[in-house]
Parts: sequence; C-alpha cells; structure tokens
Amino acid sequence: MSENTEFYIVRARALPEVLRGVAKANQLLASGKVRTVNEAAELAGISRSSYYKFKDDIEEFHDSMSGMNITIFCEINDETGILANLLGVIAGCRANILTIHQSIPINGVADLSISLQIRDNTEDISEMIRKIEALGGVRKIRIMGRDKA
Repeated sequence: MSENTEFYIVRARALPEVLRGVAKANQLLASGKVRTVNEAAELAGISRSSYYKFKDDIEEFHDSMSGMNITIFCEINDETGILANLLGVIAGCRANILTIHQSIPINGVADLSISLQIRDNTEDISEMIRKIEALGGVRKIRIMGRDKA
C-alpha cells in the first residue's frame, strides 16, 4: 500500500455512531446474515454512502483470536512472486492456511481470498495484516469474516 497505515484501539463508546454502524454492517455481510450492502446498511442504521466511505477502515477487535478461522481479502498486482511473498508472511506468523482462491487478473489486478486458522502460537493478527500491507504489490487487505474453528 502506498500510505502508511496506523491503527488505534478505541472503545466502542468513543466511536461515532456511523463507524459503529459500518462495523455492524461488515459483521452482517461477513456472517452471511445479509446478502447485499443495501440490506446491511439498512439493518445497521447507516447510509450506503457512509458504508462505502468507511468499510475498509473499521474492523471489530478481538483480543484473542486463537481458535478462530478468519478469511482475508486482498487485491494484489499481477506480478511474479507477490502471492508467494504474501503466503510467506502468513506462514511466518504461524497461521494455518485452510483455503486460497485467486481470481484471474483483470487490468493487472487479482482478487485473493485466504481462509486461515488462528492457533495458540499464531502471531498477533493486526501485526500480520500490517506485514502483508507493507509488501510491494498488495493494494488492499481486509478481514472479511471470522468464526470459531
């Protein structure tokens, strides 16, 4: 990513209602309880434009994700070695890869989803995400879903 990403841990009560709504909409979409952004935004009490403005910038925090499966979504450049480097970061953080799906690149960009099992010895997920973001060729990354293993 081209920008330097910073993260903060903030209590939910300190967040504006719109950001809590976006987090709720993300959770509804990731869980499969709703099928469209429109449904998620309506249930979360926010506008679709608010959702699209902040959807990539807020995630629910779990202080212990051990025993969880997570799915991450990435947009990566279609260049040799980017996927290998990304998988190397995941392996280095000791997360277990369950599934990988990569789309056929369009206009030099491929969508990638990876499901991971988080174990007791897996490094901090936020740190893993930061390491992946720092890789050349990774345009976007976000956690799309979580569930108990």
